Amino acid sequence: MLLLTKLSLKIFRLRTRSGSWRATVQLMADTDGVDVIIEQWQRERPDLDTSPIGVIGRISRLAREIERRLEPVYAASGLEPGWYDVLATLRRAGPPYRLHPADFAATLMLTSSGTTKRLDRLEAAGHITREPDPSDRRAVLITLTPQGRSLVDKASGKHMANEQRILSGLTKAEQRQLAGLLRKLRITLPPPQEDELPPPGRRAQPHTRRPGRSK
Repeated sequence: MLLLTKLSLKIFRLRTRSGSWRATVQLMADTDGVDVIIEQWQRERPDLDTSPIGVIGRISRLAREIERRLEPVYAASGLEPGWYDVLATLRRAGPPYRLHPADFAATLMLTSSGTTKRLDRLEAAGHITREPDPSDRRAVLITLTPQGRSLVDKASGKHMANEQRILSGLTKAEQRQLAGLLRKLRITLPPPQEDELPPPGRRAQPHTRRPGRSK
């Protein structure tokens, strides 16, 4: 089977340094590397259903490609890798911008040690504080400092604009459709099989929220 590459044109509007707009035309392929992988499997193993590769393969590759486009904007805003998610989680919680460490482990899908490392660096930079929970001496409260709030507020505008740029190849209707499909996929995702789970010491601990705790 011969894989034919289709080409299409996409017009981008770019703002110049002087503030004016200019149009650029980019030649784009309607096929990608995943199509090649599917074609190769269909040629070598026509008995296999290769259709999931079209979804899973692209999600996996897109995750890496998107991360490469997000990190430079974070860095330009003064954020180290992984900082934005923590600061944004505190900011979204609303006043007093305070959460427990377990809230981050659940939201960011990190292990306890991974969360602690990020919190250590953010505290050293003055963006958060850690103090005992008055209602439970065994617990710790993480609070966003005014400095941290100012940083994440400034970074959020640039981050959202960058995400809009990343999705500019899709219309608003296509973005809504894709978001709905990805939501459905995540909700219906089957639990991992036992042999897919990490060793017990590396698993993130499940979080049980206490009554009255802000989120």
